[in-house]
Amino acid sequence: MSSSPTPGAKFRSALAAASPLQVVGTLNAYAALLAQRAGFRALYLSGAGVANYSCGLPDTGTTTLDDVLTDARRITRRVDLPLLVDIDTGWDDPAATVRALAAAGVAAVHLEDQVPAKLCGHLPGKHLVSSDEMCARVRAALTGKPDPTFVVMARTDAAAVEGLPAAIARAQSYLAAGADMIFAEALRTLDDYRAFTAAVRAPVLANLTEFGQTPLFTLDELRSAGIALALYPLSAARAAAAASRDVYAALQRDGTQRATLDRMQPRAELYSVLGYTPPAKP
Repeated sequence: MSSSPTPGAKFRSALAAASPLQVVGTLNAYAALLAQRAGFRALYLSGAGVANYSCGLPDTGTTTLDDVLTDARRITRRVDLPLLVDIDTGWDDPAATVRALAAAGVAAVHLEDQVPAKLCGHLPGKHLVSSDEMCARVRAALTGKPDPTFVVMARTDAAAVEGLPAAIARAQSYLAAGADMIFAEALRTLDDYRAFTAAVRAPVLANLTEFGQTPLFTLDELRSAGIALALYPLSAARAAAAASRDVYAALQRDGTQRATLDRMQPRAELYSVLGYTPPAKP
């Protein structure tokens, strides 16, 4: 009798089936259900998303492992798609962080080379640890893997701080330390990605966050540059926040929600997404 695939195996299988694999940000279990219904194969929990939307804080390294675990568990308990999770710099113990997230049903994590008081990867003023210190983080994270299929991805922010050649050299070092995949943050051109993927012999992720340093390249463009994973960390969250802002403004202005009903999800659709059939009327 064969056992079911591990979360990490599901993530790797999804990557093998798509080029590039679209990984979409889901802040909570309901967003994950919507993404699943839309046909995506892999989900993402953003550290900035946890900070901004779950905690009401900027993404400056103030959220905790427990904050991330709370949101991750809610997603994995409800949706069977593989979940990639942002673990910032790994907190105090990358191995313990990986063990905790793996126990929560997570498939993959990414760990970055900023100092612990980190900043959003598309903001100025970032500071990096040395390549040796980041390699130590990677090696520590690897000791927490529950099985070989679990993915530890190493993120480098060096392109914006030290230049593309340094980012490539760092990525190569992180792979030598045992990282499974590489997250290349804040690259600006397809030629940059082509140079990066030509030199880095592992799956490379491109972060297509809106209002950042990286243009919103299409899948065809990313494919031509050798990118394996395309990440959309907060697209749906930003849209939901804008819609909420507009509904609140209308309620305050009009004293009724009538003008915004066409922008709301109907109750019947909510129940359909949840797989819930309400009791029949007597």
